[in-house]
Amino acid sequence: MSEKNEAMLRRNQANYAGRNVLSGFLFGLGLIAFIDEVVFHQLLNWHHFYDLSTTTVGIVSDGFFHAFSWFATVAALFMVADLRRRQSFWLRRWIGGMLTGVGFFQLYDGIVHHKWMGIHQIRYGVDILPYDLVWNISAFILFIAGIVIWRQTSQVKKQRAAV
Repeated sequence: MSEKNEAMLRRNQANYAGRNVLSGFLFGLGLIAFIDEVVFHQLLNWHHFYDLSTTTVGIVSDGFFHAFSWFATVAALFMVADLRRRQSFWLRRWIGGMLTGVGFFQLYDGIVHHKWMGIHQIRYGVDILPYDLVWNISAFILFIAGIVIWRQTSQVKKQRAAV
């Protein structure tokens, strides 16, 4: 890549830094919602998105949850296509946004859905504490890793703006 093209790429990445994070965040939400839906709802059949009613209502709620994961993923990929068209896609920053989205979703699900609202649990009929600990601690680690990467790229953005 020529020096002129490299300078243009860095300038474009700095101009669209927020959009890189947002598309990664949306992709992370969609990805982890998809994994949650397929693994815990369908393959293991441990719970449905909404377990406070009949099984039929639980399956319908899973459908809405699955649709959410697809819309978030598709929207994120359209944003990535636009970033690539503008020659402003920033992979490292996007990964930071993605990890933040994954961790945020898992923390939100583990704290708000599982504990505060009680609309479902990870699993029923077992000691739930080990499941909750693994779920929320792994979510927290992913969330913090995403924030750290995001902050590192923010410092790079400031350095690029200063040049």
